[in-house]
Amino acid sequence: MSALAGKSAIVTGSTSGIGLGIAEKLAAAGVRILMNGLGDPTAIEVIRSRLAEQNHVDVHFHGADLTRPEEIHKLVTFAEDVLGGVDILVNNAGVQHVAPITDFPVDRWDYLLALNLSAVFHCMREVLPGMLRRNWGRIINISSAHGLVASVNKAAYVASKHGVVGLTKVAGLETAQTGVTVNAIAPGWVLTPLVEAQIRARAEAEGKTIDLARLELLAEKQPSREFVTPAQIGDLVVFLCSPAADQIRGQTISIDGGWTAQ
Repeated sequence: MSALAGKSAIVTGSTSGIGLGIAEKLAAAGVRILMNGLGDPTAIEVIRSRLAEQNHVDVHFHGADLTRPEEIHKLVTFAEDVLGGVDILVNNAGVQHVAPITDFPVDRWDYLLALNLSAVFHCMREVLPGMLRRNWGRIINISSAHGLVASVNKAAYVASKHGVVGLTKVAGLETAQTGVTVNAIAPGWVLTPLVEAQIRARAEAEGKTIDLARLELLAEKQPSREFVTPAQIGDLVVFLCSPAADQIRGQTISIDGGWTAQ
């Protein structure tokens, strides 16, 4: 039996992409899941029921708007009610907007910072008291290669993901003498709906095929020339929740095909 069997987790942004890959791996390890994210309610229910049935664990969904602190409070309260507490928090929800700083819409800057960074703080602030009371918890923040290095036209995303790295360090230090660990994962290019949209936009703008745009995207940043998969990130999350990771604290672990080694 998995050491995580019977634990409970909130995974934000888990209706697709990286978050769904993480939720699938945690559920397979016997963790009860509270999903959160955007999407068609019928499609989300199909995903929720599949996760529950395949893994024989409780899986719930709450559609909290993570840009609103009061909604985050409701999310965590709901988790405590239906799961009996929050043992694991994976802060994964995030969005992207691409534009030069001089043209960057102010409302998009504010939204990205609210969802990609402030929501991480508010979620951590809500779950930490219970974790510290029980003297066990795992918080894993999904940053990005862009939390360690920068690219043009991604001011809000890069700023927010750098912020997640710094916030993770602070929380890791504040919990260093407890049974709670806080770490971050920094993925490179992952073939998610968000990245697929960037590839399509690039192909259209440059008059190239989708396959060529995809290859060129990888070639620019990722020496392995391969995408990271949501399942690989999910496996890393499960490892960080295991006893083997008890002394990994305040760290940002890259999974990026060599991107940030350059």
